[in-house]
Amino acid sequence: MCAGRGRALLIRGEAGVGKSALLRQLARRSAGCRVARVAGVESEMELPFAGLHQLCAPMLDVRDRLPAPQREALAVAFGHAAGSTPDRFLVGVAVLSLLAAVSEDRPLLCLVDDAQWLDRTSAQTLAFVARRLLAERVGVVFAIRESAAGADWRGLPDLRLGGLPDDEARALLDAAVPGRLDEQVRDRIVAETRGNPLALLELPRGLTAAELAGGFGRPDARPLATTIERTFARRMRSLPAPAQQVLLTAAAEPLGDALLLRRATRLLGLPAGAGAPAEAAGLIELGSRVRFRHPLVRTAVYRAASPAERRDVHRALALATDPVADPDRRAWHRASAADEPDEEIAAELAGSAERAQRRGGIAAAAEFLRRATELTPDPAARAVRALAAAEAEMRCGAFETALKLLLTADEGAAGELHGATVALMRARIAFASGHDMAAPRLLLDAARRLEPLDAELARDTYRDAMGAAVLTAGFAEDSGVGEVARAIRAAPRPARQRPGDALLDSLAVARTDGYLAAAPLILDALRPFRDEHPAGADEQGWLWLAAITAADCWDDETWSAATARHVRVARTHGDLSSLPLTLNSLVCAEVLAGEPAVAASLVAEIQAIGDATGQALAPYGALTVAAWRGDEAIARPLIEASIADLVARGEAAGIMVLHWTQAVLFNGLARYQEAITAAQAAAAHPIHSAIVSWSLSELVEAAVRGGQRETAERAYDRLATSAQAGGTDWALGTLARAGALLATGGRADALHHEAIERFGRTRIRVELARSHLLYGEWLRRENRRRAARAQLRPAYDMLTAAGADAFADRARHELAAAGEPVAERAARVSDALTVQEAHIARLAGRGLTNAEIGAQLFLSPHTVEWHLRKVFTKLGITSRRQLRPAAG
Repeated sequence: MCAGRGRALLIRGEAGVGKSALLRQLARRSAGCRVARVAGVESEMELPFAGLHQLCAPMLDVRDRLPAPQREALAVAFGHAAGSTPDRFLVGVAVLSLLAAVSEDRPLLCLVDDAQWLDRTSAQTLAFVARRLLAERVGVVFAIRESAAGADWRGLPDLRLGGLPDDEARALLDAAVPGRLDEQVRDRIVAETRGNPLALLELPRGLTAAELAGGFGRPDARPLATTIERTFARRMRSLPAPAQQVLLTAAAEPLGDALLLRRATRLLGLPAGAGAPAEAAGLIELGSRVRFRHPLVRTAVYRAASPAERRDVHRALALATDPVADPDRRAWHRASAADEPDEEIAAELAGSAERAQRRGGIAAAAEFLRRATELTPDPAARAVRALAAAEAEMRCGAFETALKLLLTADEGAAGELHGATVALMRARIAFASGHDMAAPRLLLDAARRLEPLDAELARDTYRDAMGAAVLTAGFAEDSGVGEVARAIRAAPRPARQRPGDALLDSLAVARTDGYLAAAPLILDALRPFRDEHPAGADEQGWLWLAAITAADCWDDETWSAATARHVRVARTHGDLSSLPLTLNSLVCAEVLAGEPAVAASLVAEIQAIGDATGQALAPYGALTVAAWRGDEAIARPLIEASIADLVARGEAAGIMVLHWTQAVLFNGLARYQEAITAAQAAAAHPIHSAIVSWSLSELVEAAVRGGQRETAERAYDRLATSAQAGGTDWALGTLARAGALLATGGRADALHHEAIERFGRTRIRVELARSHLLYGEWLRRENRRRAARAQLRPAYDMLTAAGADAFADRARHELAAAGEPVAERAARVSDALTVQEAHIARLAGRGLTNAEIGAQLFLSPHTVEWHLRKVFTKLGITSRRQLRPAAG
């Protein structure tokens, strides 16, 4: 850390094993470092950013060093400013930048105790930051109970603490027991505690002298943490009643605020000094901060209290808490003090949920709304809050909890629109929780219920139903695509017509009357999506639909424009749930446009988002890049790793993409029989799509080269239907090239010329290069070697520049056969860079600052600079101005 490299460590172990003591020792031995501490508190787990605020609040004096978006995200997250909900990963990058800024003055050590009790937003953010420590002088050490070290903490280096060896455990036990200790009793305690230091110190205090001397106590098979808690609880009960109440109040107050505790105990009628016996017993410290001897003391005290006792102290804490400075904690205390429904408290919790949601604490919003639901006396209002809570839980990925809340939402008579929205939420959960085969039907039913109630929401739901049906088509016996399309055509139109409505109508025509009849309608409906205008987060569904439809219709201009615009909108709104999928589409567009560096950098961004969010999207972009490069060593494992998951999720469309990439891969490698098999599998999908059309093109080439003319002719006939309906240069250029492969003589010559001419007017540069290659191959076989070389040279240059290395090798071999030997492609200078280094180099070459690059890739500016120094060394350059030509 002090040498300029960040480190993170997760210390795991059972309660009492010494994790907190190890953190204290780390703090004592960190001379020269700034030490920041935070401890999770069980009763505070639902307050958003509570733990993060504890850690960062003393550091906010350097926030002016952060980029403006990051400063604003922290201000909103910590409740210092109003604003739109900050994306939690933007908050993560902001915290990373904040820690890095603090460490510029001196190394920073962050100690996080009881991480299992951090609010989930804070836990996820801190784990996110810890995984990205590289070039910062920052160390982060977490202490967490073994049983809680789950998915949020994956990927962190860890250290498991076990108990003391038997001899050391016996020595500690002997030192802790002042009187006679029977040897057999000692051995039993050592064995039962498994060397746990806290248990060795505390459990003997709960035994009588007779039990210690002779072992006449009853065996206790409870878990060790429970046993230690019971020991602490017994010690608490031996105290005077006022001291017990002070302990309970402190246990219910998570901040360790001595003034707040004092106000609350006065409201409870406790005299000054009431907590002194608890201090004397070594259970708590009542100084400028309130600290328990061990977190298990807090847990033991709180759990040992009766519900009525807990309500009393929470009521006092609510009265003692400033409603202006800390309304959410006050609301939470009031809710904990309530023993029956109370609309005033429920309304306060709903307000807290709204604030939490604005700050990005969706998990906290869900918990506030769930508790508000429980405290709402009116059935209709309770149903409305239950629905809001279910939506929040769904957005957190807590699908089972959301479904339970929907049962409550169904019970209140909240109106027909409410009931229809409940049905919609069930459908969305079915789709989001694993692309359930039932999702298209559920979404369709919900859309029909919404028709007379909210026409726009109904149209959005029909759109989602169509997408779900297309996704499962090929797996489900009846995916319902036709039924969804008929329902869309029969549904009433909303009063406010949006561009997406015309597009949805045209797609419904395509699914009922056929693509040929609908193509002119679809192309006309796509035109508005080429235009740039401000787009909100709620328009992303329509942008996605427009982009994939444009690709289906061979409209390369709209495909590129709508996809790039969708990426910009998703980035602007911090929507990392939709960004990876549309980035994958953009990867494909850039590959076909012959921009391998751009495509590779987008793949790196997708990987960065996946690492940050844990999203397990199939690696479509990485696979597309590998297939066009002809890199089987990368492509094959990606395919094998993805196919089982796609089958399990019922994503036939995804499997079709995998088969198409295989067909491209094997055509590039001139392994035509394998290409035929893959292309046929992709083209078998029952729904017209871009991937089906592209696979038919691959099938014609593979089948002609593989000697299966009838297969090629059938594929050509299907391709002709799609291409002629699209009517674009991309479509007709593809069809002309396929026709040239099947033709002879002058007809073949003319069709090759037409393909090159048409592709030359499109963005699809890699297919233009392939058209030169196929024409050159045909000319050489016609023994027109000079003409062949004139086609093969540009083919080789363009394919090499496009990163289509396998196809470029085909062109090189053909050139040699045509009498123009070409040396094997020299390694690109940029091949020395890792994917992440190449992405950073490209962004820096575009003029982005280190802070801007870091924000996009979830890295600190220091880490970006560290990568750039490596890039400069590998490329032999000295300035950012040289990056664009060198890294391309």
